[in-house]
Amino acid sequence: MESFSSKDLAMKAQKKILSRMASKTMAQFFIDDTSAEILDELYRVSKEFTGNKAESQKVLKNLVKVAVKIGVLYRHQKFGQRELALAEEFKRKLRQGAMTAVSFHEVAFTFEQSVLTELLSESRDLLLRLVEGHLTPKSHGRIGHVFNHFANVDLLTKLYGAEGAYPAHLQKICAGLNKLIEEGTL
Repeated sequence: MESFSSKDLAMKAQKKILSRMASKTMAQFFIDDTSAEILDELYRVSKEFTGNKAESQKVLKNLVKVAVKIGVLYRHQKFGQRELALAEEFKRKLRQGAMTAVSFHEVAFTFEQSVLTELLSESRDLLLRLVEGHLTPKSHGRIGHVFNHFANVDLLTKLYGAEGAYPAHLQKICAGLNKLIEEGTL
């Protein structure tokens, strides 16, 4: 017997449409100003690190696409109790990562790239488990692409170094993260 659900069809259409519209304008429609500023700084860091505008745009575009798709799934209550528990665990891990990143910035000579790399890897794995039965392998690849890019040891080392424009970018990223933490958003 064939099962048809217009609600499922609508959700799939929303995910597809929104993933095709992942641009800076759409990101600003779905996220607050502070998060947009953090994303802008992450783009600048990525662009400076890679020297490749297209690759940096792709990383941020993938981040926005995944965030929007997860938002659609959550809005349509597609996550079960186990998955909601994973979502809470992911949020805690992300908050821990943000607090660690800020702490490394604020307290001189405390940066340990292996700590941030591990937190980002654990966050990636939690997110992949959360969306395991909901998103396509292509979306799973996007998640890996984003987290692996920002967990890159060389990128983190440069970001927390004293050379170039990295310190200014890190200052803005940490100021935004602090604001999100204080507001309880993160």
